[in-house]
Amino acid sequence: MARGLLVAAFDFSTAHADEFHDWYDLEHIPERERVPGFGLCERWLNVDGSPVAVASYDLDSLAVMRSAPYEAIAYENLSVWSKRVTGMCRKLLRFEGEQITPGEAKAPPGAGGFLLNAMNVAPEHEADFNAWYDQEHLPLLSKVPGTLAARRYRSGPDPDGSHRYVAIYHLSGPEVTESAAWKAAVDTEWSARLRPHFRDRLRILTRRYVRGATPPARS
Repeated sequence: MARGLLVAAFDFSTAHADEFHDWYDLEHIPERERVPGFGLCERWLNVDGSPVAVASYDLDSLAVMRSAPYEAIAYENLSVWSKRVTGMCRKLLRFEGEQITPGEAKAPPGAGGFLLNAMNVAPEHEADFNAWYDQEHLPLLSKVPGTLAARRYRSGPDPDGSHRYVAIYHLSGPEVTESAAWKAAVDTEWSARLRPHFRDRLRILTRRYVRGATPPARS
């Protein structure tokens, strides 16, 4: 059975930042870490200092999202605190998906940066899109110095899902995406041919969240 991913991204500019982080750190993440089938649960903040946060959860399989232990803390059973905090935020993305590439790879611990790319693709170009990702794009980026893991996913049965495909990259630091090697890997003829057919693209480059750390100044 394919491994799974749950990822959520919020703009928390209209929430109380201290409460937002307390909720994630003291309730939301610990609840999910106790659910059988959840692996590494990580938090990330937008690299430019804007109030955008991403949470990524490795799953043994997508079936975990329909398990009794998860349903007991999710969906209509979300806590009062969860409903309060998420009600103050703008949801940018909630994605549930099965890992397509590369098979059974898990999230590496200790990454300093995390890049999320979510998108749809014009249906008539979907076969070419999948071939490009699997045969060129992910293999090239996985070889860039500082890339710790490169994986991609196809959405599951979530009726509220807005994106069909998500690719995630664990990096030694967000600056990896500014390297010459990274830029060479993304600037190919095949990439250029497909880009006009991307739809609804969401790209978020983040650094690891560290509780109590002073956020960087916004650029």
